Amino acid sequence: MVEQFFSSFTFRTIWTPELIIILLLISGLYFYITGPLRNRFTDSEEVPTKKKVYFHLGLLAVYFGFGGPLYVLGHLMLSMHMFSMAIVYLIAPPLLLLGIPHWIFQYLGKFSILRAPFKILGTPLIGLIFFNAMFSFYHLPFTFDRLMTNNGFHNIYQLGMLFAAFLMWWHITPVFPKQDGQLTELKKIAYMFASGVLFTPACVLVIFAGGPLYAMYTDVATWSMAMSYCLPSGAAIPYELFSGQNALTLLSPHHDQQFGGAIMKVTQELVYGVAIGSTFKQWMKRDRNKVVIPNFEMMNPEIK
Repeated sequence: MVEQFFSSFTFRTIWTPELIIILLLISGLYFYITGPLRNRFTDSEEVPTKKKVYFHLGLLAVYFGFGGPLYVLGHLMLSMHMFSMAIVYLIAPPLLLLGIPHWIFQYLGKFSILRAPFKILGTPLIGLIFFNAMFSFYHLPFTFDRLMTNNGFHNIYQLGMLFAAFLMWWHITPVFPKQDGQLTELKKIAYMFASGVLFTPACVLVIFAGGPLYAMYTDVATWSMAMSYCLPSGAAIPYELFSGQNALTLLSPHHDQQFGGAIMKVTQELVYGVAIGSTFKQWMKRDRNKVVIPNFEMMNPEIK
């Protein structure tokens, strides 16, 4: 099956070199800003290796969400499409936010063109509703098939959903070293529980539907139109992979759909579980670091 997959598509289709180049340029810009250019920023500090690793793991998650073999497989199996979405919207944003030093955000906050809209878009309620609404709307059958067969709309919607994911994770991820202007740990945990509840209906729709929901994975005409956008211009569409003995998926469209919904929900639960555990750990650490200084004169009134 693996050999069949790699023999059916070109190197460019499978590995998406254009996306690799874009991500390498972002990586180079990151090292330039956090290295030679760092001293030009107010209150800048040396970026720990841990943050650099977080940032580049985030870039890697973006790659596997928007390109690479997993992206191609997502056009053949809904389960792989859901897995790639889980990576790019649930894993990439917190890693990238953890990897960007706080003094870069402070610098960007000086620009009124960014600060003004963020006063509205950056509120916790908008972050909570915006992403989960876009995620749920995306998985309605009409919306899904429409976006998958219109490359321009699909790319715009994907970027919009990634932006919404950043807005949501902004209130969960410890972007700044101090708690000022951010949710308390208790509110962060409640925020994640609320987000998990709003995330569930789309997964329930996909898992418990009585049959396949999306023409993308059951109708060859719809599938071929979507696949044509995944391939380089002029490349032949491998119809033999859609169904029959040479089909790559071992599951029926319905069972693959159920598996995909389960992957998405389980990934969300695992990621939020790690985030809640990390938030609780920070809460305990902050409480341990509180030092109560007694009033020595009150304890010893005879001493003046």
